[in-house]
Amino acid sequence: MSMLENADPVVRPFLGVERSATGQRWVARLDQAGENRALAMSQNHGLPDLISRVLAGRGVPFDNALEFLDPTLRRLMPEPYSLMDCQIATERLARAIERRERVAIFGDYDVDGASSSALLYRFLVHFGVEAEIYIPDRIFEGYGPNPNAIGQLIERGAQLIVTVDCGSTSHESLAVARDRGIDVVVIDHHQVGENLPLAHALVNPNREDDLSGQGHLSAAGVVFLVLVALQRLLRERGDGRAKTLDLLSMLDLVALSTVCDVVPLKGLNRAYVVKGLVAARHLGNAGLTALLKQAGIGGPVTPYHLGFLVGPRINAGGRIGDAALGSRLLTIDEPGEAERIAKQLDDLNRERQAMEAAMLAEAEAEAQAEYGTGEGASVILTAREGWHPGVVGLLASRLKDRFRRPSFAIAFDPSGKGTGSGRSISGFDMGRMVRAAVDEGILVKGGGHAMAAGLTVEREKLGRLRGFFEAKAERTVRDLVAVETLKIDGALSATGATLALADQLEQAGPYGSGHPQPIFALPAHRIRDVRPVGVNHLRVSLEGPDGGRIDAMAFRAADADLGIFLMKERGQAVHVAGTLSADSWQGSRRIQFRMLDAAKAF
Repeated sequence: MSMLENADPVVRPFLGVERSATGQRWVARLDQAGENRALAMSQNHGLPDLISRVLAGRGVPFDNALEFLDPTLRRLMPEPYSLMDCQIATERLARAIERRERVAIFGDYDVDGASSSALLYRFLVHFGVEAEIYIPDRIFEGYGPNPNAIGQLIERGAQLIVTVDCGSTSHESLAVARDRGIDVVVIDHHQVGENLPLAHALVNPNREDDLSGQGHLSAAGVVFLVLVALQRLLRERGDGRAKTLDLLSMLDLVALSTVCDVVPLKGLNRAYVVKGLVAARHLGNAGLTALLKQAGIGGPVTPYHLGFLVGPRINAGGRIGDAALGSRLLTIDEPGEAERIAKQLDDLNRERQAMEAAMLAEAEAEAQAEYGTGEGASVILTAREGWHPGVVGLLASRLKDRFRRPSFAIAFDPSGKGTGSGRSISGFDMGRMVRAAVDEGILVKGGGHAMAAGLTVEREKLGRLRGFFEAKAERTVRDLVAVETLKIDGALSATGATLALADQLEQAGPYGSGHPQPIFALPAHRIRDVRPVGVNHLRVSLEGPDGGRIDAMAFRAADADLGIFLMKERGQAVHVAGTLSADSWQGSRRIQFRMLDAAKAF
């Protein structure tokens, strides 16, 4: 049974926790208005109390509750032509198919880029188009189209170039193609200003003149909309092959990109993930199936599997190996070759993990020397020569988690050129700040979106960049972190944390960016045991006041504040906060509690 609290988060902290092991104040997610909305959902829609509370706590309107629980493409998909330039792009792609032109797909080196490239490639190949995918090398070429690569593609016979998950700011590179008489279609989702490159079509719901309202989509989500329109157009023109293409079976790639690119799980993105998980569970994509097997995933595919087990392996190729491995894997139909590449990516991921651990120790030491605990800083910026440029994004993410500030990690090469990545905290638009630094002439180049950004900077401008970021972020970040809170959806006992409860919670998913997984507190549970497992993780055995027991995992916590607290309080009763889900292992299902925080139980 759940024991849900009705505490006013302003007047009284949840379970009296003013400052937890990680320095947060626990508050009830629902205020009185939320409580009332949850009650109305339960009474009027016949929803279980817990589901109503989860929906109300995430801002789901009363009238939309039932539709939210059943996200369908039919209801949520917009008219594709509502995206600026989508019709122009569709007609140009149709012409390429009808004329059997050679098409070059230029993608990004991350999961979204690999998924977008594979999605478009599979579509074109179905129609007999000779297509190739080009993924740039992260270190030697950097992000997005470059003039040399565009020239190579044209020399190899490309009659149409389509950029996916990149291209919106590639003025020079697109001009090269234009000067040589080659059309470029850009399909992207990154933020972009008024000055757009000269492309035949630029489909990006985040361009300032786009009124579609689909700016939350991943690049693969945008590509899918274009392909929906393209399939419709080809049907209208009498191409019989359009009737035999099962576009819905490719939604596994869209779900993969949506989860891994951490775009908000709202609107169409929810339908993409829900229907994409169904497609993934059918194991129709040989490459994705091989990677799931390599990652040891035995049960039904979940967003967690995609985001934390599959995604990092695909990204490993772009970070420290062959950047094209991920997209190649996702286009393969032969199981043996798929298993070979999946094994290669798994090996690269292990190598990346070891590299990341060494670099993270250096980054944290530098950050602590520069910023102390980070409380006086608005932006954490670390930089060092010798770091691998493909791993700096992971460093930035870890620093952001550690210091709870927008964070950057920059790898300098011997010439003084720095390649960096940043990760932001909720509420602070990092992409806008980076673009402002480009406009000021501080950065060679840079861009991104609200939660993540990339940049290139010269060493002599590092100090100026640090000061610029601090000034830009100071007021906003100060207000965001003034009162750090952990929102608790309710309290549970170990006995009440059942598979039936986890199944109920799954009905209100999938969870992710913009639709956070419910967090529950286990009040006054005694720490029976704490054991290190894996790389920096802890397995914690807990016993409730009623004698019920539950095992919890605290990931990447062994040397963090949470891990130190747990080791110190071994044998004592503490309040624990975390998320609850069902995990499949060797054919059986069990409860999995992921610990996020803990506090003394006075």
